[in-house]
Amino acid sequence: MFAVVLAVVAVALAMTTAASFTAGMTAHAPFSPTEADGMIPAEAPLTLDDDRHPAMTGLDGDLREALRSAQAAAAPERVVFDVTSGWRSEEYQRWLLGDAIRTYGSEALAREYVASPEDSSHVTGRAVDIGSLDAQLWIIEHGREWGLCQTYANERWHFEKATDAGGECPEPKPDARG
Repeated sequence: MFAVVLAVVAVALAMTTAASFTAGMTAHAPFSPTEADGMIPAEAPLTLDDDRHPAMTGLDGDLREALRSAQAAAAPERVVFDVTSGWRSEEYQRWLLGDAIRTYGSEALAREYVASPEDSSHVTGRAVDIGSLDAQLWIIEHGREWGLCQTYANERWHFEKATDAGGECPEPKPDARG
């Protein structure tokens, strides 16, 4: 009798373990960001005229229009705003944070550069990263005319519409932790 009970428990445990293992594998399948998540290949930044890529179409309309107006003003100086990141899915933001934790070796250090999905302005479409140094410096100097502000002191490429056009930009936060 004891042997039968032991056999039943062993079978039940094996089934539970197998089910848990399978569920764990499914839940932790590797994520690979795609264009649908807002991923922009490093070698192919976007322009503000892109009306098809989710990283651009997911941006807040006021932010996008402010960027387009600012770029038009920068054009005579031959400054082009190349977008390296815009809207991102929650899954992509979570993946970026995990990648940063692996890269920097600690969550505390990673969070200086990558916000959680719950705190990221990219996930809400309220932030954009600009690639070229000329464009970054131009926006830092002139962006407030359109309400565009550098919002993190350690990320000169990260901009948000953080004030009204012509207003004063708030002091940048030290880093992505806020």
